[in-house]
Formats: sequence, structure tokens, C-alpha cells
Amino acid sequence: MAEFSEFFQAASPEGRTKVKLCGFTDSGEADTAIGLGADALGFNFWPRSKRYLDPESAKSWLPNLAGRTTRVGVFVNASESEILSLLEDGLIDAAQLHGDESSAFVASLIERGHRAFKALGVKDSAQLADAARFPGDTLLLDAWAPVERGGTGETMDWALGREAVERWPERRIILAGGLKPENLAAAIRQVRPFAVDVASGIEAGTPGRKDAGLMKAFLEAARENG
Repeated sequence: MAEFSEFFQAASPEGRTKVKLCGFTDSGEADTAIGLGADALGFNFWPRSKRYLDPESAKSWLPNLAGRTTRVGVFVNASESEILSLLEDGLIDAAQLHGDESSAFVASLIERGHRAFKALGVKDSAQLADAARFPGDTLLLDAWAPVERGGTGETMDWALGREAVERWPERRIILAGGLKPENLAAAIRQVRPFAVDVASGIEAGTPGRKDAGLMKAFLEAARENG
């Protein structure tokens, strides 16, 4: 069984909402995020993403982050072998599946001893109900974006997030979609998620390049309101 980082364990001792900062492409910015206290960092391995990180280039620095934060690889319809290679080579600690992956696909990764969870863009309660078929104790909910598969900056309906938390109290619900320092307090109060996830909300303009000031503000807002 793989060793999982603290991000996926029970809520923090102080009961605060955990924070995953996503879409890193630069090692220095990843180091800054860790120094600021991010619980997890996300790296997008979908070639069509504006925040795409080439696995070959990632090999030079992602291993250096091991044990310092939880490294989550974001995938869209990748092959199981592609995902397993990054998990088993020690580049990432978990796989976030943001495509059309089946429940059996997610289950296969989990049964191999890896941390894997589904990410779903949801637009209504009917679509949210479909999430019940996916295995695992973690589920990420994002704004509905069937083309871009997340990272759009669009805000999801927080009422759906709250519905998920109440429907599946045993699951770790990660809230994503249009979060930023200015609206994070309201999102946490309404949804009460296990964790929040942000990509565009900590960027000053260029996708994949993170702004230290925005990262600091986002993490402070989470700590003050989580």
C-alpha cells in the first residue's frame, strides 16, 4: 500500500479546511507555495491544458517535493499505464481524474494501492447524483466545463457543493471552480468542504504561473474562515 500524505487524512487538528493549489509549472513557485503552507499542489498532465506540465521536464523537480506536500497529478482520459508510471516513479502521490474515466477505472487504481479520486464538473443535482457511482473516499466538484475540464475560473453552484457534503458525510469533498481570495470565505461558510482547490484564482495573468501574493492571500483566507 502506498503511503499517502496528510492531505488525505482526517481533518487538520484545528479543524480548518485544507487547501490544494493547482496548475503549477514552475519549481520555484511550487517551493513558494509549500513555504506558505499549502496542503497539496496539483500538476496538470493533460496536453490540452493551459497549465500543462510535460512529464519528462517534471522528472527534474517533482521528486524534490516528496514528503513536503501532497503532489496531485491531474489527468484527462489518460491511459492507466501513463498514470501508474508517474505514481510508481515517485513523481506524484495521487491521481485526480478529470475526464470521462469510468468507476471501474478509478477502482482499478485504488485496488493497486494508489490514491485516486474523480473530479466532476457539475451543473445540477441530477448530474451530482451520478457521482455516487464512483469509488473512493474523496471527490472533487468543479464548475461545469466539458471542453476545458476545469481551470476556467468559472464558479460552480455552491448549493450543489453543500448538497454533496450533506449527502455523503463520509466522503472528503473538495470544492473547486472560480475560487479566489475575495470569495473563499463565503464558499467555505456555505459548503463546509473538506478542502478547497484553486488554479486561476492565484494567477496574475499567465496560466500556470502563480502569484506569491495571491497564494498568500488565498491561504490566509482559508485559515481565517476554515
